[in-house]
Amino acid sequence: MHKHVLIIGFVWPEPKSSAAGSRMMQLIEAFKRHNYQITFASACAKTNNAFNLETIGVSQKNIALNSSTFDDFVKVLNPEIVIFDRFMTEEQFGWRVAEHCPNALRFLDTEDLHCLRRGRQQAFKDGKSFDKTYLFNETAKREIASIYRSDLSLIISEVEMEILKNDFKIDESLLLYLPFMLEPISENKKSLLPDFEYRNHFITIGNFFHEPNYNAVLYLKETIWPLIRKQLPKAELHIFGAYATQKINQLHNEKQGFLIRGFAENVNDVMQNARVCLAPLRFGAGLKGKLVDAMQNGTPCVMTSIASEGMFGDMDASGFIDDDPELFAKKAIELYENKNLWKQIQSKGYEVINKRFDKTNFQKVLLKHIELTIQELSKNRLNNFTGRMLQHHQLQSTKFMSKWIEEKHKNNS
Repeated sequence: MHKHVLIIGFVWPEPKSSAAGSRMMQLIEAFKRHNYQITFASACAKTNNAFNLETIGVSQKNIALNSSTFDDFVKVLNPEIVIFDRFMTEEQFGWRVAEHCPNALRFLDTEDLHCLRRGRQQAFKDGKSFDKTYLFNETAKREIASIYRSDLSLIISEVEMEILKNDFKIDESLLLYLPFMLEPISENKKSLLPDFEYRNHFITIGNFFHEPNYNAVLYLKETIWPLIRKQLPKAELHIFGAYATQKINQLHNEKQGFLIRGFAENVNDVMQNARVCLAPLRFGAGLKGKLVDAMQNGTPCVMTSIASEGMFGDMDASGFIDDDPELFAKKAIELYENKNLWKQIQSKGYEVINKRFDKTNFQKVLLKHIELTIQELSKNRLNNFTGRMLQHHQLQSTKFMSKWIEEKHKNNS
């Protein structure tokens, strides 16, 4: 009999819109390859960009916040494994799963450390250096509590693993490093990608709901792109991303070669047409999907240190890393004009994908770790007193607040 996995999504997966959507699809693929039965549930409304999971044999279920209907649903389903997509989902549904499916393995996919991203964003707004006073924010109190309550948390970046172990003193047994799980790039695929001469212009891409991406586009518009355009007056910057708002579209300026293209139906096509990818992120966390898209399509990058964080380990980067806007622009121009340099860096991107993110390797790591954690579940929970304590207090607070909200809704209906 196949084991049943319940994934509770913060949103429905949108792999064409965000790296988080791609990450979720990679997790689903890993479980499908090992013959797990999968149900994906979410309280979020679906958008037109949501992937239809039923086409790949995954059951879909709409659930409600603050509703005992979820209790009935999860009791009948009785999954062996429950995955919470981001800590906010664990807050909402974790206590219900613990109460009605106490033997289910509960694990958290952090996507990225929200407390790290928000702390860096606040430090940036304040014009100050990021330190522990920004890291230990209100979001951290919630997110770290969620990690402790979970039997296992998936961490996408080695940098974030170190922050959790060293700054938050979380025991490594509660954490599993699991980056993007990607298909290796074959020699045949490399040969089919457009070469230097057949590519033109610059590209940047990213979901505009994500504040770091919007900030990066403003940074390009106001500071970096004028420096590049001055030296390359015929070059254009093509900016792609889902959910472009009016304030984004207003940045479009054909005379400046600053072109807002909006949603990319096929990221591979637009990335293969570009010669250089720009990623001037000034705050953020996790791994950057735009860099993965670029490397998979043979497009060298110029990026900030925040953008590159966790991507390359001890390997050479698939481009240049610089936080100074003038040097950033200089490197972008050099990469755009120098074919030999471009090809050297392109090959480094292929190596990074194949050696650091091989999906076969990490799928095995994930499933093996899950099986071991299930076998040692009682022992591990006994050794995690902090998690048990936080679970107790969550039941005393979140549970009764949720029940109060549910009753209030009943009375008002």
